[in-house]
Amino acid sequence: MSDNPNTPGRGTLAVHAGVEPDPTTGAIMTPVYLTSTYVQDGVGNHKGFEYSRTHNPTRSALQDAFAALEHGKHGFSFASGLAAMDTVLKTLKPGDEVISTNDLYGGSYRLFTTVFAHYGITFHFVDLSDLDAVQAALNEHTRLVWIETPTNPMMQITDIAAVANLVKGSEARVVVDNTFASPMLQNPLDLGADMVMHSVTKYLGGHSDVVMGCLVTSDDEWAEQIGTLQNSCGAVSGPMDCFLVLRGLKTLHLRMQRHCENGEAVARHLAKHPAISKVHWPGFEDHPGHDVAARQMHGFGGMVAFTLADDNLDTAKAVVASTKLFTLAESLGGVESLIGHPATMTHASIPKEVREKTGVTDGLIRLSVGVEDAADLLADLDQALAAATAGRG
Repeated sequence: MSDNPNTPGRGTLAVHAGVEPDPTTGAIMTPVYLTSTYVQDGVGNHKGFEYSRTHNPTRSALQDAFAALEHGKHGFSFASGLAAMDTVLKTLKPGDEVISTNDLYGGSYRLFTTVFAHYGITFHFVDLSDLDAVQAALNEHTRLVWIETPTNPMMQITDIAAVANLVKGSEARVVVDNTFASPMLQNPLDLGADMVMHSVTKYLGGHSDVVMGCLVTSDDEWAEQIGTLQNSCGAVSGPMDCFLVLRGLKTLHLRMQRHCENGEAVARHLAKHPAISKVHWPGFEDHPGHDVAARQMHGFGGMVAFTLADDNLDTAKAVVASTKLFTLAESLGGVESLIGHPATMTHASIPKEVREKTGVTDGLIRLSVGVEDAADLLADLDQALAAATAGRG
């Protein structure tokens, strides 16, 4: 059931959000409208669609689904998660400042520091779980607080409601990258955030066959800006990709339940392994953000990271090369389990001295736990760790 009695449950939304039977044929699935333009009966007389960069019926249905799943009014679909981020940042101007987490996806960090910093926008990277640190960074020039929670890859937790309350009354808006949680586990708009962003490539698509991003907000003024930028800059998602994500959304609630179950099984199993010094997963009661995560999330997700006892690059490389079910690849959130080495893969664009301050060391490995049988996943990790650490003391 939904937390709001007037809103359908999360599973019901996953199946039905944004989708209506096709009025022409009665087709239960939204058709794929593979067209670039639309015939008009006369000048200015059309059926709501003029050109597919601006509007496309398949994309419109998906955008409505995004909005419904995140309990927002306006949804926008983009060609990638970074394209969605880029659009948000284009609403800023020189002299504006952004506060973000010190444990941030490498692509986000790169976009902030190597692209938008050159346009006179200042970025502050702080521990967002420390409200005093947020308060210290907040000033009259702050226009955006960019949150990841759980963070990538250290699984830090930020209290969304507390941060939103802290900036209330200022000109700053709060955006939450909700990729790791998905709308099934967390709804930031309900907690006071102004906008939600997803790399749809991950859990929302769920099958490793689409690259896409989205934004959702209930702020009418901001939505108008985002819509203008979406149309003007053109980084939109194609209709076939939109169809694939609409199809993927229908099982999101089922997939996330299995991701959570398997994620917990893997985390608790690895916590007892002698070759591992620390497992990073917010479901552990001794995790610094556990109480906040338990309060603002509906589950702890399928993302798990762990640090090897020897914190050694060669050992880490041996582990990721030895798994058979966990596939060595970037990305996450698909039905298949993936394993990665953040320091050389997803977070390689962050300077070594910066990433190591948050724990992204050479011995850190990140898992995207899929929906396979848990026993098989545990056995795969055991054999990989045994093979990698054999003869290493």
